[in-house]
Amino acid sequence: MNRNHPSMLKSLSMLKSPSMLKSVWAVTVWCCACVIFSGGAALAQDAAPEPLSAFPQSLLAIRTTAGKVINFKIWQADSPRREEQGLMFVHDMDEHAGMLFVFPGNRQPTMWMKNTYIALDLLFINEHGRIEYIAAAATPLSLDIIQSSKPSIAVLELKGGACDRLGIKVGDTVLHSKLLPSR
Repeated sequence: MNRNHPSMLKSLSMLKSPSMLKSVWAVTVWCCACVIFSGGAALAQDAAPEPLSAFPQSLLAIRTTAGKVINFKIWQADSPRREEQGLMFVHDMDEHAGMLFVFPGNRQPTMWMKNTYIALDLLFINEHGRIEYIAAAATPLSLDIIQSSKPSIAVLELKGGACDRLGIKVGDTVLHSKLLPSR
């Protein structure tokens, strides 16, 4: 920008007024505070993920409509931070492992695959413990929203393709202490 341009000279002369200097100083301080505080928020969001070994673990079973029982060792997303993290940053997972998200009330939870490096099967579970919907082999790293058209009280994430390989289908029952038994 040309410093000698008439409009620039007029702007510079306005800065000599004490009230204008106070205003410029206040705006500068406010902008610096915004940068500092937004940078702090960004650091909090970029905090290292909690190791899965710190998540509570339990056993879960799925009883198929054919009567077969399939056992899993799962992690429980038992806090808002753990729900947000889920299986983000996981590079591999055992066929009989998963993560359970239990929600208060009967609602339509939304999920996504942000920072999730492996494909997952997402099983949406109703108030009776039955699988209502399976989002099979959800695309890793996708920001697309995944949800069931029916209310759910829980979502179980399994390794992508596990439902096909193990014969798990809509209508099968999920058995876990955090879910009500099927009626």
